This record gives sequence, structure tokens and C-alpha cells, in this order.
Amino acid sequence: MRSSFSPLTLIGGLCALILAVPVVVVAGSVFAGGTGETWVHLLETVLPEFALNTAIMVVAVGAGVAVIGVACAWLTTMTEFPGRRVFEWALILPLAFPAYVLAYVYTDFLQFVGPLQSWLRETFQWTRADYWFPDIRSVGGACAMFTLVLYPYVYMLARTAFLARAGSLTEAARSAGLGPWAAFVRISLPLARPAIVAGVSLALMETLADFGTVSYFAVQTFTTGIFRAWYSLGDRLAAAQLAAALLSCVALVLLLEKASRGRARHTAGQRARPGRRAELRGLAAALAGLACFVPLAGGFLLPGYLLLQMAFREGDAQLGSRYLELVHNSLLVAGLTAACAVLLGLLLAYAARMSRSRLPVGLNRLVGLGYALPGAVIAVGILIPVTRLDHVLAAFIHSATGSNPGLLLTGSLAALIYAYLVRFLTVALGTLETGLARITPSMDEAARSLGAGRATTLARVHWPLLRGSLLTAGLLVFVDVMKELPATLVMRPFNFDTLATQAYTLASDERLTEAATASLAIVIVGLLPVILLSRRIGRAQ
Repeated sequence: MRSSFSPLTLIGGLCALILAVPVVVVAGSVFAGGTGETWVHLLETVLPEFALNTAIMVVAVGAGVAVIGVACAWLTTMTEFPGRRVFEWALILPLAFPAYVLAYVYTDFLQFVGPLQSWLRETFQWTRADYWFPDIRSVGGACAMFTLVLYPYVYMLARTAFLARAGSLTEAARSAGLGPWAAFVRISLPLARPAIVAGVSLALMETLADFGTVSYFAVQTFTTGIFRAWYSLGDRLAAAQLAAALLSCVALVLLLEKASRGRARHTAGQRARPGRRAELRGLAAALAGLACFVPLAGGFLLPGYLLLQMAFREGDAQLGSRYLELVHNSLLVAGLTAACAVLLGLLLAYAARMSRSRLPVGLNRLVGLGYALPGAVIAVGILIPVTRLDHVLAAFIHSATGSNPGLLLTGSLAALIYAYLVRFLTVALGTLETGLARITPSMDEAARSLGAGRATTLARVHWPLLRGSLLTAGLLVFVDVMKELPATLVMRPFNFDTLATQAYTLASDERLTEAATASLAIVIVGLLPVILLSRRIGRAQ
């Protein structure tokens, strides 16, 4: 029998409270005292621009990922056209690209001295005054980058929802005399709405969390404002209050997702074979293939080709020992964080499984909020209490020994990994909870009836069934840490660079071709979980 209280519950609760500290600190900054001239300056100058740009990106990216994701999911699920079997798994490949890497690649390709405009001028004998070309480094350009790399969230969830009811939907549409378009609007879309809204919410949270893309494009948002208040103006309280404003935007997205979903649930865990797909021919088949090819080409094929070309044409001039140091640092923090996240996630998942109380489940949901927080918000929420703790420790050590130890925790590797865990622990926790759900209580009872103790049951029953989930959880966290930029920029130790910070630094100095080497390494690592997802989709057909 499961107990309502156990040491696992206590340990899990303590871990959850520690991981919730950044959220409490940022939320509490709203009730702090005035910030003096800094906040007044931001309010009178750039704060309206922060709000406007953030609102534009939320609306534009939300609409973009919804249209592309739903359209591609419907076409690959409910219709048959040449190339469908390739598109159904290839359409998730853009997830391997961080948005800031896509921004670097397209800037090099589309800028005035880039290959595309240079070709246009040479081919048509144009001068600068003879034509107009859109500026990629703008709010619209940022929205395009986010849409191209984030639409797979909507595509995967919408496709799963369509696939779960595909056969019944087809038969119902036929019996009602509906064509493919009418069946989509009147039957499929309403039933898949919870999954679509969930995918759009994930994309919007990633958009709000971004720093690298908006910073490089000089788009003023709450995230860039946090860095400006912290580093340029030196006002931590103003930075924390801006972080609280950004946190409220994330909370609003989550509330809207929950309200729009109501009591409906998306069918992520159901699997079903589709009925007979509507076969497209001629122009309709060509348009369907084009609709799937354009986002795949824009989000993966073209930037992947350009990135390879940039890396091999010039690449990073520091490709020797300095580059090996960057790879070592990136692998070190990603590996340590992945290991800690898997262990903590397993602890929290088992605490909820073995307790009859709802407290562990609620604490796990509290931990899950960290994934919705931008890295800049987490960094601010960590640095403020850690810096104060450092001062207390330094004062105590100085009074006891007479020596000043300096800052012990701020800017340390432990603080950086703590920030990563706050941000990405829910990725591991969700994967492990799904794995544990497949281990039914009857399996444990059967093991006990055969005389197996807890240790034997764990080794001979749970471990074989959880091995894949453990590997997947660790891999997902590993890749997320490799791509994370804002938390790394703020929390990293002195003179500690990773592939992400190297790519950002070189791109900020307009050394785009040199930034391609580090960016390519990040994309290659990001392909690992995407390939796993692609194989899973392929096996499900």
C-alpha cells in the first residue's frame, strides 16, 4: 500500500521549493520599493516599445505557427499526394535549429552584401536605388524566424489529434455528404482545437523566452530590456520588475491556453490508423506538396545548406584549442545538467507514484512552471538571492578568519547548473512520468507475489521498462542546455564560454561566417532528439 507521507515526499517537496525560488523572487519584486530614475526612464522611453513589440510577436507567431502546423498536419494525415510519407516526418526537422542560429544564417544570406542581393544586382544591373528589399533585422524578420522553427510544435500535436480520430472522421464526413474542406472546418478542426492551442502555447512561450534573435535583430522586447536594465543601467531591481512583467505575459499565455481548452483534452496518447485518405491529383497534389515543402525548406533545408557552406567556406578562425575548450564547456554543463535532471526527475516522479497524497503531484506541477519561464527571468530570480547569500557568507568567513573569500556562489558552475535545472527539469520529469505510467500497479503486485523486494522489482521490472524513458529524458535536457543562451550569458562563470555564447558573440560582432562553426555544432546536436521523434513517427504509420 502506498503511504500518504514518506521520505521521498519530504525530499521531493524540498527540491520543489528550492526550484521555485526564482519565481518567488521575481514575483516579489513587484511589491518592492521604487527603482528611482531607472524605472522612470524605461517607462517614459522604451517600455511602450517593449509591450508593443512583444504583442506583435505573440499575435504574428501564434497565427503563423497555427496556420502552417495545422495545414501540414491535415495534409499529411488526411490526404495522399506524392512525397507525403517523407513530409510526415521531415516537417519536424526545423526544431533542430535554434531561432537565433536561423537569424544569423538568414542575415548573412539576405543582407545587402549577401549572396541573394548581390546576385540580383549583378543579374539585372541594378543599383541600390533601383529596388527595395525587406529588412530581415526587424520585428517582422524576428516573427518569421520564430514561425519557421516553432511550427513543428503545432504540427506534431495537431497531427496526433487528427490521426487519433482520422478513420471515424472520414466515415462521419462521408455519411454527412461533406467534402474534404467542409469536413476539416466542421469536424476535424473543432475536435483538434485543444491540441492546436497547446502547440501554439508552447511556441509562444519559446518566443517570449528568446533573447538571441531579438537582441541580434535589435528588436526591443522585455527580454532585451532585462539585460539593458541589469548590465547597462546597473539596476537589478528594475531588471527584476521587467522580468515580472515578462512573467505575467507567460502566465497570461498559460491562462488563455487553459481557458480555451476548457474541459477538452488533446489525444496525445492515443494512436489510430487513418481511414482511406483522399487522393490528390494534378494541381491539388502539387499545391499540397508545395504547402509542405515551403516551411521545410525555409526552416531546415535552405538554412542547413547555407550554414554548411558558411562553416566550410571560412568558419571559426579559433577552430583549434579554443574551439575544443568551447566544446568541452558545452558538453560539461549539458552532461551534468542532464544527469542531475534525470535523477531529480526520477525522484519526484517516484515520490508522486508512491504517495496517496496529492501534495507530491502538486509540487511536481510547481516544478513544471520552470519550463514556461524565460532564461533571463530565471537568471534574475537566481542572482538576486544568491548574491545576498554570498555577501552573508563572505561577512561570516571574514569575521571568523579575517580573510575575504569574495563571491563563492555567484558566477559559479553550480549556480549555472541550478538555473538550467529550474528551466528544463520539467522536460525530464514529464518524460519519466510518461514512462512510469506504463508500469501498472499490477506489475508491482505480480513481482511481490513472486517474492521480489523493492530493490529486485526496481532492477528487474522497472529498469528495463524505464531505460528508454531515462535515455530520452537525458537527451532532451542535454540538447536544450546546449541551445540555451540568455541564462548562460547571465549565469556563466567568468571567462567560461560555450558554443551558444561563442556563436552569439561572433554574430554580434558581425562575424557571421565565423559564427557558423559553433552554430553548426549546436544544430547537429539538436538533430539527435529530432531524429528520434522522426523515427517514432515513421514507426507509427
